[in-house]
Amino acid sequence: MFTGIVEESGEVREVTVTEEGRRLRIAGETVAADLQRGQSVSVSGVCLTVEDHDPGWFEVFLASETVEKTYLGAVEAGDPVNLERAMPADGRFDGHVVQGHVDGTVTVGAVRQVGEDWEYEFDLPADLGKYVVDKGSVAVDGISLTVADRDEESFSVAIIPETRAVTNLSEKEPGDPVHLEVDVIAKYAERLLADSGLGD
Repeated sequence: MFTGIVEESGEVREVTVTEEGRRLRIAGETVAADLQRGQSVSVSGVCLTVEDHDPGWFEVFLASETVEKTYLGAVEAGDPVNLERAMPADGRFDGHVVQGHVDGTVTVGAVRQVGEDWEYEFDLPADLGKYVVDKGSVAVDGISLTVADRDEESFSVAIIPETRAVTNLSEKEPGDPVHLEVDVIAKYAERLLADSGLGD
């Protein structure tokens, strides 16, 4: 489990393509400092398993399903990615519950500077719209964010300078893809209501 508090913006250093899938070597000074083989790392919101590592870098493998459902199948050397290690049992919980199970890849619709802050707008697929509410939580590329506004086709978030500086959002422009994970609590609530018959 993750919190959506990104530790650093890493960089894809190498991409290896095989018949089984893609392998990424990712540089990240903070995150790679004390990793172990088999640990989970959120890479731009996608939970991946560390297969190899050294101080300063680690490698992950993308299975075919990950390649199909995320934009990590298209990243190349030099691309920035957000990195977060799994939350320790005794760690602070500063964001919200983020599983690293991406619900969809959406597109940046607009980027606007508002004073010192920034406003990012993203498209909102119809099948995910019911889980996104005003002032609710979402994870965009693994970043825990609060929905500032939404309509039937899009939602927007406010980004403070610190978040923009520490994450890959500073590199995102209209038309670029991002990973969206909606609040898992909303999905659990929906399932509980459906099973009880109250959601009919």
